Amino acid sequence: MQSIFYICGMKGRSHISNTRINKSIMKKASIFTLLVAVIMLVGTQSFAQLCFEGPDGTPINAEGQDCTNTIITAVPFLRIAPDARSGAMGDAGIAISADANAIHYNASKLVFAEKDLGVSVTYTPWLRSLGLNDIYMAYLAGYKQIDDISTVGLGLRYFSLGDIQFTDASGNPTGSNRPNEFAVDLIYARKFGDNFSAGIGLKYIYSNLANGQTVNNNEIQAGSAIAGDINLTYRMPFNMGDKDARFVAGLALSNIGPKISYTKSINKDAIPTNFGLGTALEVDIDEFNAFTFTVDVNKLLVPSPQLEFLDENGTPNPDYDPNGDGIPEYKQESPIGAIFSSWGDAPGGFGEEMREFMVSVGAEYWYDQQFAVRAGYYTEHATKGNRKFFTVGLGLKYNIFGLNFSYLVPTSNQRNPLDNTLRFSLLFDFGAFEPDDL
Repeated sequence: MQSIFYICGMKGRSHISNTRINKSIMKKASIFTLLVAVIMLVGTQSFAQLCFEGPDGTPINAEGQDCTNTIITAVPFLRIAPDARSGAMGDAGIAISADANAIHYNASKLVFAEKDLGVSVTYTPWLRSLGLNDIYMAYLAGYKQIDDISTVGLGLRYFSLGDIQFTDASGNPTGSNRPNEFAVDLIYARKFGDNFSAGIGLKYIYSNLANGQTVNNNEIQAGSAIAGDINLTYRMPFNMGDKDARFVAGLALSNIGPKISYTKSINKDAIPTNFGLGTALEVDIDEFNAFTFTVDVNKLLVPSPQLEFLDENGTPNPDYDPNGDGIPEYKQESPIGAIFSSWGDAPGGFGEEMREFMVSVGAEYWYDQQFAVRAGYYTEHATKGNRKFFTVGLGLKYNIFGLNFSYLVPTSNQRNPLDNTLRFSLLFDFGAFEPDDL
């Protein structure tokens, strides 16, 4: 067999890799954590990892293990679970009962919301376990049911990356900035029958990471894009013995839109277009006690990084960059084309394709619709990011007010920006003052 090796993608390197984080932050964080922070800032290109052709033709590393091939996109903040309720259920939220935060997970659920008007505010500290206090994500969402079959909603997320001092390659200061990103969502949902609904969304995305800085004679500019969402929900009420129960299924296609770039380069990065499928089983034990069990499965609908291999004569893979423009062929796939091709483009074949699915499992217990206990687990394959963590949380509700808390406990050696961090959401259920409830 020919001796063949591959260069395969690992977690990414910033387009603004010549910028550096100031010394005060470096005193607080390890190099590894700083890399994670930078990865969360921007779309990325790959580090190189030496991999070889395995016995079955799939790439393996020098230790004989599966080659890491993490999918990287621009503006990854769009995929951060924004609220504490789902954050306590392993980030599952596609099929659970609707509140204002459904705008992120599955807006079509909002036509089934118990109240006709709701607002949610969430604050999520970022890298707080390292003592950093100026990095956070804030999320504001609200909806209004127009009538019995239609609902509109608006969501705003803001991600602040704190103060950063930039330097050139020689370490000379080039200015400071406060990088930030935000997205605005506008949604419309409609019922089609008693148990089926659909929703559409339009969002504006803005990412300002190092505006005005220059790298390799390329001026960094803010990136922006417009994207859309398509959501479906189906509910099936039934009896489980003498108990009322509901099966709920939801489908969410989110962040469907063009690629984004922080320079005038034609080499652009995909935004995190995502396929999500969720199911939930809701069981009313009695008048006071209710349980929900839910599972979400997500997959990024962007091209899998392809492997640049060289044979024993140093000849590159002719399919990696066939036109010789210096941009890998997989990065030139159109966003719409990638929605279809991403189901079968993993270089390791079907086995690697299955590793690209992320799974969230969650459970929720309510007592008298006033006190909730939640738990969940999130898992991702080791070669695709290796995020694995348990989550727990509590919920309180009184009249128009609701308060949710969540806490994340990592279970792998992959650090998480939310390690051992408490986040919270405040909900306002204005429909609680309807005459029927007084």
